[in-house]
This record gives sequence, C-alpha cells and structure tokens, in this order.
Amino acid sequence: MSNGGAKPIHVIVLGGGTAGWMAATGVAVMLGEQVRVTLVESEDIGIVGVGEATLPHLRSFVESLGINESDFMRETHATYKLGIDFRDFGKIGDSYIHPFGSFGEELAGISFHHYWLAAQQRGDAGPISDYSMGVAAAVANRFRPPANDHTLGSAYGYAYQFDATLFGPYMRTFAISKGVERIEGKVIEVQKDTETGNVTTLLLDNGQCINGDLFVDCSGFRSMLLGEAVGAEWEDWSHWLPCDRAVAMPCAAASEIIEPYTRAIAMPAGWRWRIPLQHRVGNGYVYASSFIDDEKAADAIVAAVEGTSLADPRILKFRAGRRKNSFVKNVIGVGLASGFLEPLESTSIYLAQMAITYLIELFPKDGKIENADRAEFNRLVDMEYDRIRDFLILHYHATTRDDSPFWDHVRTMQVPDSLAGKIELWKRTGRIAKYSEGLFYDASWIAVFLGQNILPNGIDPRVSVPDPGGMARALSSLKHAIDMEVATMPDHRAYLHSRSERLAPQL
Repeated sequence: MSNGGAKPIHVIVLGGGTAGWMAATGVAVMLGEQVRVTLVESEDIGIVGVGEATLPHLRSFVESLGINESDFMRETHATYKLGIDFRDFGKIGDSYIHPFGSFGEELAGISFHHYWLAAQQRGDAGPISDYSMGVAAAVANRFRPPANDHTLGSAYGYAYQFDATLFGPYMRTFAISKGVERIEGKVIEVQKDTETGNVTTLLLDNGQCINGDLFVDCSGFRSMLLGEAVGAEWEDWSHWLPCDRAVAMPCAAASEIIEPYTRAIAMPAGWRWRIPLQHRVGNGYVYASSFIDDEKAADAIVAAVEGTSLADPRILKFRAGRRKNSFVKNVIGVGLASGFLEPLESTSIYLAQMAITYLIELFPKDGKIENADRAEFNRLVDMEYDRIRDFLILHYHATTRDDSPFWDHVRTMQVPDSLAGKIELWKRTGRIAKYSEGLFYDASWIAVFLGQNILPNGIDPRVSVPDPGGMARALSSLKHAIDMEVATMPDHRAYLHSRSERLAPQL
C-alpha cells in the first residue's frame, strides 16, 4: 500500500513471542509503505509458551498475511481443532464438546435449539450434540476442511493447535522477510516527551536509542510501556476468575491417535488442559493458589498425564483482568501487556489478534493520533474482554459441584450483572443475548448452558410443532446425514499426513 510519498510512521513493537511478532507482521503487511516497523526483543527474556490452542479467527489472520497453511502447520507441528471437550464441569461424570459450528439449522427465523427443546421435552430428540457436524467429527477423530457452500459439509469451522515455542520464531522469520527490522536488546529506560507524556525513546542496555512515533507494548505481564511508562490502570477480575497459576508439563503421545480437539478436565482447584500436537501432547493444570499449593498442583499434573513426561513441571503465575485503557498516549497494549483471561476457551491469541486488527483499522492518519481513535479502540477492546470474561465465568458458575472448596466457591459466588442478565434470559426464555460485535455467539452459549445442565423454563413462543412425529423423523434424518458425512472424512492423523510432507517426529 502506497503512502503517497509521505514519511512512513515508525512503529516500535516492544517484545517478541506470539503477540509481538503477530503485531509486527500484521502492521507491516497490512499497512505496507505507510509504516516502518521495528521490533525490540531480548533473547534473555523468555516467552510464556506452553502449547497453544486457538480459535478459528487465527486462520483468517494467517491467510491475510499470505502464509501457506501447510507450511505453517508443518513448521509449528500444528494439528487441527474442531472444538473443546469439557469434562466434569457441570457435575462429575458429565462431558460435552463446545464446537466451532452450529447445532442444526435455523428454521423460519427461529434457532434450531428451540425446536430441539420442544422435541426433547417429548423424548423425541437425542443430545443436542447429535446435530452438530463439528462434534460428530471430533468424537470420531476425523477431519476435513468445511466445504465452501451452504451444504451440511459447511456447518462447522476449525482452528489450530500448535507449539507456541515454534510459532514465535516462525512469525519472526516471516516478519523479517516482509521488512520488519529486529533489534536485540533489553530496555533499561523509557523516555517520554515532557509536555505530551508520549513515549519517544527506548534506551537499551547496549547503549542504543530507539526512537519511534507509535509504540506497541508486547512486553507481557510486566506491561513496561502501557502499565509502567504511561500508567494505564489495572482492573482486577480475580474475584470472579480466581485461578491465578498454571503448572505446565509436556509429555510424549501415548497412542497414535491425534484428537482434533482440545480437552479441558475439571480438577479440585481448577481444570487441566490437554492439547495434542503432531510431536507431543501439551498438558497443564490451571488452578487457584488460594485453594491448592504449587507442590500439590505439580503432583496432580504429573499424576494425570498419559505419556512419558518430556520436562519438569513449570509454574506460571498470572492474574485475571485488563487495563482500563489499552491505548494511552501513543502506546497500545497487545496481548498480556493489555490484559489476561485464563486459557479455558483458548482466547489468548484471539485477544492479541483482535487488538492488532483494531489498531490497523484505526491506524492514525499521517501519524496524528486522535482522541476519538483512542476512545474507539478502547471501547472495542473493553467489549471483547468483558464478553469473554462473562463466558468464562459461566463455565465455573453453571455447576452443581460442591465436592471441593473451589467448586463450592465459584458455584455460589456473585457474578457480574451482565452475566447474571444473560443467565436469567436463558432460564426464562431459552434465548441468547444478541450482539453484532465480539466473540462467542449463540451456539457457544448454547453448548455451555446445555452441556452443564442449565435447561430453560421456556422456549420461543413461535415454535409450533403440529406434527411431532414429523419433527422426530427430521431430527433422525439430520443425525443420519451428519453421521454419513463424517464417515467420508479421513482420520485426523491421516489428513495431517496428506497435507504435509511429514508429521513432526514424536518425542
């Protein structure tokens, strides 16, 4: 993209890793000659990478950069992901999959789940998961990309599961090939304009001074620019999301099966993840340190993994919340520098990606940052965080478990008014609050509400089933069609083989 001969805006990205290299690449590729992008990172500072599960939105980001999916998956040892398998959340013994796709099809402008509820009350319907292509394929360990049409084979989406320690370096190589300048060094001082308060210069430990126009803070939890330099206030959400630590430990795969989904299994003081990659399995226990100590949490994940451990358990500390403003002065926070929500629904990379997208959409013309642009950026980011926060809290609060102090606490705690309203609307009418922006639409909320046994008292009054037998036959036909479609899909591992010259060797 040409900038008409004007001097390019110098964008400084502080911090590498996933968020930093995504930001640098996105800005460089999408804005072209309008910008000059420099990323500053230190090899002495590690990244918080334990094996990333993502959402389907990352696919469009990767595609928009011109990255070949097969190359990307091979280099990051990635697998495909059709959803998340939740176990023991509503009560011990329960399980359900939150798929990337719909349940059934809308009929006469009315959501499928209302018809399903009516049939289910008569005993004419199976579990709602029977009517999801994404769930059926995940359970069968099969995968094929959705069709580009409006047939049954297009009623689902997919994401990636990849090695985060490989994703950052992969993006680094790609970014540099697109003109991003990388500077090695540790920031020891942040200099600001005495009149405006804008950041002007990063002073490195090797004596270099890095001057810029717009600064993107990807420095992680430290939030060196957004939090420390320009003083963006932190809003703590730990009273709603008490998990504040994770202990991670990769292991070798215990079988040849590579599941096309992430697994989340409830634990006495939180939950643990299982992320199958091509070459290993990522494991971790997300927990509340006020309910279990680090040593017991580490012992729990060691006991839970299915294969031979490949590293000692590693403790990660965090806190749930966000900056009250993610765009202050000429600094924009992306990723952990802006906020953190635990990885229960694999939203971390999405939150970084959406901030990058909003930055590009609202990029200051001629380098002049307008207050209206800051306000709109902050509104959009706040909306994303707030809605994801409510969705995560629902997983904990919508439970009947009282078998441990942790689960008794989250079951009985007071939730945000915004979530309480959504729960009340569902219980009373079977409706999902509508919105046009943000993450997690109807199917996602339906998956969790029904998966955790929260049935509504009412359904859409427009639902009329004059022929219950015909509805039962239609549901049976839909399930049969889904099963037949899934039967034509290749095994997930076989499909990975077909898309890559080789699978990454198992360790």
